[in-house]
Amino acid sequence: MERLTRQRQAVVDALARSGQALSPQELLERAKTAVPSLNLSTVYRQIKGLQDAGDIVRVELPGQPPRFEVAASANVRADAVHHDDSHAARHHLHASPADAIPEHHHHFHCTACDRVFPIHACPGPMNDLAPPGFEVQRHDLTLRGRCASCVNGASA
Repeated sequence: MERLTRQRQAVVDALARSGQALSPQELLERAKTAVPSLNLSTVYRQIKGLQDAGDIVRVELPGQPPRFEVAASANVRADAVHHDDSHAARHHLHASPADAIPEHHHHFHCTACDRVFPIHACPGPMNDLAPPGFEVQRHDLTLRGRCASCVNGASA
């Protein structure tokens, strides 16, 4: 089990609290509130470690840089850390079932503020859309438009 440092916890907290897929730069901006000395290279190292552990997944949208979100199988919760004397947690990340993003889900990309949100629904099998004789093995849908904040004129 990998050590849960202040930097890693700050990245985990930022991602868990966001409820959306975040870019490394967005993760840095949010995590710096907890660890002001955090830098982008450290965020990338934390992303790699969290991906390797299966706690976060990469979200790919056509024409967009990668973003990251909490994995469906991850045990991640923003308040999971318990610090020992060295101020580095050695406990696994914990989550309640309500915190988990479903394994198969889609995304909404706001064209105004550029944020990406998970959609916890799926229209179902896409076999009827494939050409005759083809077999659909998986699908990804991205809806594009304006999020509720942008529709209501609130800043992102």
